[in-house]
Amino acid sequence: MPSKRALSVCAVGGVVVVSGLTAGAQAVGSSPAAAATEEAGLRPVAAIATPLAAAQRVSDAVLVQQEADSKVDELKAKAEGQRAASERAADEAREAAARAEARRKAAAEAKAEAARQKALEDADPRAVARAMLADFGWDASQFQCLDNIWTQESGWQVDAENPGSGAYGIPQSLPGSKMASAGSDWQTNPATQIRWGLGYIQDRYGSPCEAWSFKQGAGWY
Repeated sequence: MPSKRALSVCAVGGVVVVSGLTAGAQAVGSSPAAAATEEAGLRPVAAIATPLAAAQRVSDAVLVQQEADSKVDELKAKAEGQRAASERAADEAREAAARAEARRKAAAEAKAEAARQKALEDADPRAVARAMLADFGWDASQFQCLDNIWTQESGWQVDAENPGSGAYGIPQSLPGSKMASAGSDWQTNPATQIRWGLGYIQDRYGSPCEAWSFKQGAGWY
């Protein structure tokens, strides 16, 4: 009786191959080519397909991970762009607010200056001159000397004009147009005339009392 042996079956080129036959035994449908395949040690199809399927799964997993990484990078770039845009918008908002504040302050200062000028125009010229002394570094003790000079020169009249020389205004500028350096309204604004006159005294004599001292001796200043 033939000895028992485990059999394995595989398909090779459409031919059923049976391995494990005892010597002299042959499976139904076997052929010399199938026997040669068995002898060559070919593995069954399942033994080859399983590693290939595993490799494909690994490849698919790698592709999925790459796509995920790419998506993450894309989202990071988008978030960074949004953050940069937000920072730029915040910077622009701060700059706009600073410009608006600067304009507001400038407008307020201009308004205050206009009000001050109007008050000076409407005020008594002597009061205006007294208030301006500090702007030229003098104290109130200089006012009496200044009052002595301009009382004699013009009587503090803004439109006083010397018919002989043509000197004009409170400080008796000669010619009167010199006072345009203090303001275009030099013909009518006592504050403009006083500011120019105080500057003239400072540049030429140093102080109203020095100018008064000179005028007492020369008759003019």
